[in-house]
Order: sequence, then structure tokens, then C-alpha cells
Amino acid sequence: MPYDFDLFVIGGGSAGVRCARIAATHGARVGIAESRFWGGTCVNVGCVPKKLLVQAAEYGAFAEDARGFGWNSTRPAHDWARLIAAKDREIARLNGIYRQLLESAGVAVFEARAYFLDPNRLAVGEASVSAERIVIATGGHPVRPEIPGAALGIISDDAFFLPELPRRVAIVGSGYIAVEFAGIFAGLGAETHLVYRQPLPLRGFDTDLRTALAEALAEQGIALHPNLHPLRLEAHGSTRALHLAEGHVLSADVVFFATGRVANTARLGLAAAGIAPAASGAIPVDPARRTVQPHIYAIGDVTEGPHLTPVATAEGHALADLLFGPAPRAFNFSNVPTAVFSSPPIATVGLTEGEAAVRGPAEIYLACFTPMRHNLTGRSRRTLMKLVVEPPRGRVLGAHMLGEDAPEILQGLAVAMTAGATKADFDRTIGIHPTAAEEFVTLRSLTRTVGFSNAAE
Repeated sequence: MPYDFDLFVIGGGSAGVRCARIAATHGARVGIAESRFWGGTCVNVGCVPKKLLVQAAEYGAFAEDARGFGWNSTRPAHDWARLIAAKDREIARLNGIYRQLLESAGVAVFEARAYFLDPNRLAVGEASVSAERIVIATGGHPVRPEIPGAALGIISDDAFFLPELPRRVAIVGSGYIAVEFAGIFAGLGAETHLVYRQPLPLRGFDTDLRTALAEALAEQGIALHPNLHPLRLEAHGSTRALHLAEGHVLSADVVFFATGRVANTARLGLAAAGIAPAASGAIPVDPARRTVQPHIYAIGDVTEGPHLTPVATAEGHALADLLFGPAPRAFNFSNVPTAVFSSPPIATVGLTEGEAAVRGPAEIYLACFTPMRHNLTGRSRRTLMKLVVEPPRGRVLGAHMLGEDAPEILQGLAVAMTAGATKADFDRTIGIHPTAAEEFVTLRSLTRTVGFSNAAE
């Protein structure tokens, strides 16, 4: 049976665009459909605009810090509307680039919703197309908690388009989005509250990082409310009253729910394709990203994870190479680095101390210090660096950092760890002085050894 396309991709985000573009460069006949915006969550309502807002918040602190270096500077008033307009212009530019990349590669572009009619046929807007292979790359979306009045709060998609900076904001959650926006709003001058169920923010990260981040957030004046969860949200005129467990109530102009995301599978017509999503809504796939239908694949945030833009992009590229390239590549996502653009930022790669301890003995090297600049600014900001090492070979299992430039520094360490670097390799590397980064190659004193009891068991 002749098909309209060799490959059709549903979703124009990081995973889908890369997969479609690379497949087309390999000579495949490729179509792609996107009903909302090119570039997906990351470009439009995720990592890119969020980092621009993080940078905006940092400039206020820089103005205050400059006084410690002799500048007669004062913190100016912030123009939220001007920032959002500048952000919108940059996002529109990136949207155009994503579409241009597809068209330049010869991909047939459809700005329409696509859903399955049968395992090889899709409705795309008013048209119907067939494809030999189909890739689902529809990503995910944020959700509100199931509490009374949740619709009175905003989610991350809304935060990028607020007409004005709220005077008081309560953020519910403690993951990437929650802690990042806490730093943004506080840095721009809003009274900021962070509410979360756990004793520390960023569940799943190394405990030392989590502890240090909680201290850093509090130092910025962010009010932390750990071990609490929301019960209901009420409106009193323009004010929102967030009722929490144990009788606590927070009043705010905006309540921001950063309580999770789910896969975009509800309107795909998966039943017509013979595919059933998991209980979470995500699409189950095998290691080659195949669904139960061997010619239908799923990549990116529509699967179980990890939900990181570079992972989605790598999946899209690897899948295109696997299906149409002369040199297929295996999927390998060990030692995936990640960053949290909190204030200060976090970056991490490899195992946490807790994860390493479960596997067997691990040596921990830890340093915490005040960065050079803040000895002059007087700002209470600390940097934490940590290595998790496997004895006796000395292979570095994990590297973690909280502090200025952490994401830029850890990217290089991720390369070293992917190549199998040992603690001896770190020790014999000459540092760049004076930098914070050099601390990673001058960590000589063992802080502690963990995991003996686990190893014995």
C-alpha cells in the first residue's frame, strides 16, 4: 500500500521537530503537525522564557551588589510589561526559526491538530493522511491539584502572560518550576511564599543540595511552608485565600500551582490506533521507543521520562537515525545532566549520595564556601560542591553543585563523567584560578563514606 509519508510526526516541540528534520535530511518523506506553537513547551512556556525571567530578576540583585565594588548604584523600579514584551519578541523569533528549519529540510508542515483514524491514518485538520511510520511527540501540560477552587489559581503557562507583577504570590509545589518562579517573583520584588508537602524542596535531588537551596531561598526573603498541602482556594474580591493543612491560611494576589504535569494524550484518538496509555496518561514504549504498534513510536514528555528538553531532542535525533540513517545509534541516557535555574542555580549529573549508598560504599567529597564576589557585596550567598565517588576504582558517580554558574560548570563535568573519569583524573587536573570551578579539582579531604550497611545486606 502506498503511503503519503514515510514518517509523520505529531507534535512540533523539541522532540518532534528534531526527529522530523533529521529524518528528512536522511531522504525520508516527512510530515509534521502542530496545533499550538512551534518549539513546544520549552521555547514558548518553559525553559527559554523562564530563563529570561530568571535573568531579569538577577539584574536587580546585580545593581545592589555593585555598591560593594564602589558603584553608586541603586535598585531601580522594574517594568514587568516591558520585560514580557521583550520576552514575547524573542519567543516569536524562535518560533519562526523552528518552522524555517523544518521547511528548509523539506518537511511538509501542517498547522493543525492531528489524531488517529486507524493505525496508519491520521486526520490532520480537514485533511486525512497516511504514513508508514508515525511518531507521537505531543509533550505534556501542567495540571492543577484536585481541590475546591483550583481554577482560581494559575499554572506555569499563565505565569508568562500575567498583565502585571503580583504584589503577593503563593506558589504551591517544590519542583523545578516552583523554585525557579519563587526566585523570579522574589527577585522582582513580590512577597513570595513557597508551599510544599515535603520537608525540603526538589524531591529526588541530593539531600545536601536540597538543604542548601532551602537555606538560600529563605535568605532571599522567600517564606517557606514545608510539610503542608493545599486544601482549598477561595476568592475574596481580588485577593486569594489559600487554605492549607493544620489551619494555615495564606492571602495572596496570585496563587500559582506548580504541582505536576501530565502527558498530552487525551485527544490523540489512541484507541483507533490500538494503543492504551498508562494510568498516568503517558504512552508506554520499549527501549527503542516503540509502542505496542511496532510502526508507531513515542518520544519526549509524552512518555514516562526523564522529562528534559535535551533528552527529548536526543530521542528525536536518535530515532530518526535509527529509522532512516546510514549509521543507527542506540539510545543511551546514562549520566544525564540537569539544571534548576533557582536562585542560586543548581546543576547535577549522576548519582546522588543516597542512590550511591544503596548500591554499595561511596566516598563523599563536599565543599561549601562564600564566592569571592560576595566577600565584597556582603550578600549572604553560598556555593556548595559535591562529588560522589565509587571506591576502590575511584570512578566519579555523581557531581552536584549549588551556586553561581553551576549549570555552565557541570556541563563540562558531565562530559568527563560520560568518558568514565575517576577522582584521580580530577585530582591531577590543573584548576583555573581564581574560579569557583577549580574547587572540583582541589577537593582532597574525604568528608564521609556511606553505604557500608547497604552493601553488606
